[in-house]
Amino acid sequence: MTQKSKQIALAVVLVAGAAILAFAIIRSGNKPPAQRSRGALQVDAVVVQPSVVEKDIFVPGLFLPYDQVELKSEIAGRVVTLNLPEGKQVKKGTLLVKIFDEDLQATLKKMQAQYKIQRQVFERQTELFKVNGISKNDYEKLELDLLALAADIDIVKTQIRKTEVLAPFDGVIGLRTISEGAFVPAAMLLGTISTPNSLKIDFSVPERYSIAMRAGKKVDFSTTTVPKATATVIATDQSVDAQTQNLRVRALVDKPNPNFVPGGYCQVSLNLDTRNDAIVIPSQAVVMQIDGRFVIVARGGKAHFSPVQTGVRSERGIEITQGVAAGDTIITSGILFLREGSPLDYASITSN
Repeated sequence: MTQKSKQIALAVVLVAGAAILAFAIIRSGNKPPAQRSRGALQVDAVVVQPSVVEKDIFVPGLFLPYDQVELKSEIAGRVVTLNLPEGKQVKKGTLLVKIFDEDLQATLKKMQAQYKIQRQVFERQTELFKVNGISKNDYEKLELDLLALAADIDIVKTQIRKTEVLAPFDGVIGLRTISEGAFVPAAMLLGTISTPNSLKIDFSVPERYSIAMRAGKKVDFSTTTVPKATATVIATDQSVDAQTQNLRVRALVDKPNPNFVPGGYCQVSLNLDTRNDAIVIPSQAVVMQIDGRFVIVARGGKAHFSPVQTGVRSERGIEITQGVAAGDTIITSGILFLREGSPLDYASITSN
């Protein structure tokens, strides 16, 4: 076959292919894009109905004991009694740590004996003073010496009390850091005590939501093991953080749970507003353009582009705060092929 014959055969094949393709298009009822654009495009639509919208925000929260104290000795000395049962509960006022105080006890006994004698002398001098047996100056000096000695005794008793570390409240002892017989300097950490079965959550919210954070407000939170629990706001900071523009909030966990561990994190869900007449449409119905957001509203069987303002986004869709009213028919499919005034043919119409 010559080169010319080959070219003729190829041309015949191309013509035949084009004819077959045109026939297939006609048989299937489809039209080329240019022809389709001049007819009514089949679309899906939804008739907008008012619905309930809850405005939630999610922020991280930190579990903390309601009360937790670092146990420290006020004075340096050797530990002679150690009662820090790790992980055990103790009552308020329980002696937890005792520092050596025999020198102070001896000083106290000596001063108490001196006070007893000084008191007897003062009582005898009081009788003499009544009959003018001594001068008023001598009597007042004896009284001053007696009061000074009593004050010195109180000072020694205070020093002895500083050798004792007592439980400040009913709580559970954490890990101790010392052993009996150890010498501890002043202010050394001996262990911790925290309230059992009572946790609080600290979290922060943006400034614009601070007015909603009032004492008594209920908040939901979740962890990896507990999908939902509640807490009650008990207090907030008195001012917004200047750097983050957030307000720190503290809430008390309503029901204790062994899965809630101090120092652990949770996700706090805040319901800041509930509206029963909100307009919510499918998210895909919103068209993003350079000059803003639009939805396509069906009016008189034709497409009309309506600018909108959006609100809360959720799994159900996106809230429209302005631009759409209840009863409007919103186009949800084929929106990329529509222009202002395009005729519409509905494949389906539903209610949201």
